[in-house]
Order: sequence, then C-alpha cells, then structure tokens
Amino acid sequence: MPQLLRRNRPFRSFWIGQTISFFGDQVSLLGIPLLAVLVLDSSASQVALLSAATMAPNLFFSVHFGAWADRFPSRRGLMIAADIGRAVLLASLPAAAAFDLLTMAQLFAVALLFGTLTVLADIAYYTVFVSLVDRDEYIEGSALLNGSRAVSFVGGTGIAGILVQLFTAPFALLADAVSFLASALFVRRARAEEAPVENPEGQGISEGIRFIHRTPLIRTALIATATLNFFNAAFWALLVVFAVRTLGISAGALGLVLAIGSLGSVLGTVLTGRFSRRLGLGNALVLAFVLAPAPLLLVPAAGGSQGLVLAMLIAAEFLSGIGVMILDVGLGAVIAALVPDRLRARVSGAYNFVNWGVRPLGALGGGLLAAATDLRTTMWVAAIGAMAGVLWLLPSPMPRLRSLPDPVEPAPRSHGT
Repeated sequence: MPQLLRRNRPFRSFWIGQTISFFGDQVSLLGIPLLAVLVLDSSASQVALLSAATMAPNLFFSVHFGAWADRFPSRRGLMIAADIGRAVLLASLPAAAAFDLLTMAQLFAVALLFGTLTVLADIAYYTVFVSLVDRDEYIEGSALLNGSRAVSFVGGTGIAGILVQLFTAPFALLADAVSFLASALFVRRARAEEAPVENPEGQGISEGIRFIHRTPLIRTALIATATLNFFNAAFWALLVVFAVRTLGISAGALGLVLAIGSLGSVLGTVLTGRFSRRLGLGNALVLAFVLAPAPLLLVPAAGGSQGLVLAMLIAAEFLSGIGVMILDVGLGAVIAALVPDRLRARVSGAYNFVNWGVRPLGALGGGLLAAATDLRTTMWVAAIGAMAGVLWLLPSPMPRLRSLPDPVEPAPRSHGT
C-alpha cells in the first residue's frame, strides 16, 4: 500500500469512495445509451442528444456553482449531497422500467440533472482534495486518484458489460446508484478541516475568471488544454464509426483494443512523478501535451492486415493514455498549488466552463467536417490539430517550471468612484 494511503486515513476513505464511483460510472456510460436504444428504441440522434444533455450543465452552471461553492462552509457536504442525488436519479430509471413507465423525457431529465450534480461535485472536488493532503503530496495524491480512474477504464467496461448481460440495462444501473451511495459514505468519513470562507459577500462569479487571466501558468494551460480537447472531442466522437465502417473492426475487437490501450493510462500515473523529477514538472507537462495526441496519428494511418490495424490502434491508445495521465496528474497538481483556498471553487468553475465547454463544440465540428469530406480526413485533422495545444506552452513560463509553484494571491479589486 502506498505511504499516503497507509498514513492518511481521511484521504484513504476519500480515495476508496472515488474509486468505487469511477467503476460505477462505467456502468452508466454503457447502460444509459443501451437503455435508450434497447428499451425505448431511440434513434442515433436521440442518443447523441442524451450525451449532450449530460455535458450541457458545464456551460450553464460551472461559473455560478464555483461562486456559490466558495461561499458554502462545507464543500465536502456538497460532494456528499451530489453523490446521493445522483444515486436517486439513477435508481429512478430501473424503477420506471419495472412498471413500464420509462420514457425518453425521463431519460433526458435524468441526464440533465445528473450532469448538473456532476458539475457541482467537480467544482467542490479540489477544495476537498487539498484539505486532505499536504502540499508536497499533491502529485502523489493526484496520481492515486487518477490511477483509480485509469484502472476503471480497463476493468469497468468489462464489469459493465457483464452486469448489462446478466441483469439488463435498467437494473444494471442500480449498481451505479449503489456506487454513488458508497462514495457518499466514504467521503463522509474523509473528515478534514477545510479552508474557511472569507468575506462571502464580496465573492463574485468573475473572481475565478480574473484569477485565471492574471496567472500566466493557468491561463496558458487552459488555452492549451482547450485546444487539445476541442480536437480530441472530434476524434473520439468519430472513433467508433471510423473503426467499424472504415477499418472493418468488430465491436468486440474494438472493445478489446480500448481495454488494452487503457493500460497506458495506468502506467502514466506511475510515470508522472518520475518524469517530473527527472525532466522538471513543466517539461514533463510539455512532453505530455505531445504524447497525449501524437500517437493518435496511428489511427488514420492504420491499414493493411487486420492484425496490423489492431496493433496500430492498440499502440495509439496505449501511448496516448500515458500522455493523458501525465497531463491530468501534473496539471492538476500545478493548479492545486497555485490557487489560494478561498478561490478554488470559482477558479475550478471558470476552468471547467472552458475546458468542458469546448468538447461538444469539437464533436459537432468533427461531425460537420466528416460530412463535408470523409472520416479518414477528419481523423487526420483531429489528431494533428490536437497537437497544436503544445504550441501555447512553449513561449510560456511552463517549460521553466521545475517543481510545484507557490500559491498566487489574487490582485485586489479596483473600485471606481
């Protein structure tokens, strides 16, 4: 057992709860679309809109939730409430299906409310995280949490498939509902002293936006990640269609490719600390901004025998997974170190508004480009475009960053007369 888990019981409880929730999420990712298709006979466009309904709250609520959460005395309480609320929402689906009352309107409502509560939990997450670990443990703690997420990508999909096969999609979602209740229980046990709320009356929604704008490291990182995620969203939105229709890969083979490739994500969480110490944290992040998208060039380049195509896809997913995890762990630690406690939720809200908001736009852009050209051309454009994110970092202070930066105090607000 890693030292941090052995000696820090509150963080261990938090990590266990999040790990259970990560695996439960894989059930929802598979179960809800299958519920729409198999039970309600939904069209492809309806399923796509269902996915968009889950992401839309990031655009509408991230900034406002950030301002509100910074005024709330217990962000851990917000995470617990969000977990319980999501459990109730998911449990409503098999309950409705059991009485033949399930409708597409209910699915859309659940997706929208579920996404809203997820935004709230994400906004509160970093405030709770930094209350549980010391500053010099940010990278280790982030690696453990992201490692659990990476492992869930590998094993969670298989577990989800088995549950759907054994219990059908509606009742498999009960497993995810239970996972959120378990997460709430363990987060409740993760007691730690959170940063006190300071001057709540003066905390506006624009404070997080201004802090990002005035902090070069975070501002540049946000522009770089938004660039990467815009093109990545286009890539992943079309991957299944490209693999099946253009490359002729079966659904089962594609699932195997993604599962094996996800092992790279697990390895990435292990390598983050080593790369950061050897290269410097900033250079490790610059490398990650190349390593995350560059291997995806193997996907549109794939051709030849079926075995060669599968090998190229596995290599692409494996190497990209390493880069993504180095990026997630390292960048999460940098942001946690830079942001003062009283601004964490607002900065997180403003950051997520951009970082998540570009993803549906990227998916839409990818679909339009594929309609105007063809799938392989679009995959080339998406993979190459994602690499452009690193260009924002090169002239920034990021390459000179050797270790975690000191917190940045926000500039005082000016008042007009």
